[in-house]
Amino acid sequence: MTALGDLIEIDDRTVLVLGRELDIEHDQPDVANVLVHNTGDTLVLVDTGVTTAFRTALHEAAGRVGHYSRALVLTTHGHPDHVGNNDLADELGVPAEHYVPAPDLDQMRDPASYWLRSFERVTGLAPLPVPPAALAEKVVQICQPMKPFCSTTRTYEERPPERIRIGSLRFSGWTFADGAVRVLRSHGHCAGHVIVHLGDCGVLHLSDEGNGAWGAMADADQLKIQTVLGAVAVLFEEEQATILSDGHTFSVRRGPEAVAHLEGLLEQGTALQAAALGLTTDEQQVRPSAFTTQYTQALTDLGIGGANPNPVFTAMMALNQLHELGLRPESDEVDTPWSRPTLHSPAPDLSPRPGSRPRQ
Repeated sequence: MTALGDLIEIDDRTVLVLGRELDIEHDQPDVANVLVHNTGDTLVLVDTGVTTAFRTALHEAAGRVGHYSRALVLTTHGHPDHVGNNDLADELGVPAEHYVPAPDLDQMRDPASYWLRSFERVTGLAPLPVPPAALAEKVVQICQPMKPFCSTTRTYEERPPERIRIGSLRFSGWTFADGAVRVLRSHGHCAGHVIVHLGDCGVLHLSDEGNGAWGAMADADQLKIQTVLGAVAVLFEEEQATILSDGHTFSVRRGPEAVAHLEGLLEQGTALQAAALGLTTDEQQVRPSAFTTQYTQALTDLGIGGANPNPVFTAMMALNQLHELGLRPESDEVDTPWSRPTLHSPAPDLSPRPGSRPRQ
């Protein structure tokens, strides 16, 4: 049993600081795992989690990985459980840089609006404990203090983009610390998501791209999730990465175990979409409420879980599945039917009109 702030020591210069799961009923925010690494004389923090107690754990972890004279704080994406302590960069006592993804700036500035959009989508599909606006405010309130920016915050996109080659693969992104730290664009779990590769210790940090077999957020992109999981599996097969960590699994995976985990996620995603297709093929219209119930049962039957599983996230996944299958809502009403757009124009009416002359 792990506790908030526990450490997994990867090597004498690298630790994973463990977060915790979400429990909204008890006002407990989820806290993302944070990777702390020292390369040369640079302290690297990948995400910062949230809560004052976790902030203390990060300071302690920074003291565990060796002397440093500069710091680099990298935000993988803008969700509150990953960014709450970002101003920690100003407290490290050394020159520090902090980078965030530009596509996630809006939600970092106004997280309540981002979560309101997410919860409004599933009104009537999942048992929300309070109305969507109140639930969005609660998510923000329990993730306090929330300080996603520091005095040196910049976006990754302010730096020139780089073509990054790792083994046989090519990525786009940015490198730091003389190439020892590689930030690779993935954009699957949400619009601005990145993953991080630490070349000198072999760690690949997926953050939330590995949260489960299917994306839940309104700005998730399932193709990108599956593409990055497949690419990361290749990195492990080619031994370009040897240790896999992520934002919400309270363990690390090494070598073949990491490959098996990634392949499992890909297989689950394919199986889940096949099951979803089977629930819609014979229907002209699909009610999201009925589909979500059946989809939840499919998750159970397939033995598919994920990070922070709960009915709200499952309903969000169900809507993304419907969209991925090509269905679209017929109106903006709650639980409006979804259907596939008409692909063919109706046949023209060639019957003669009154008073018209027949065609020769």
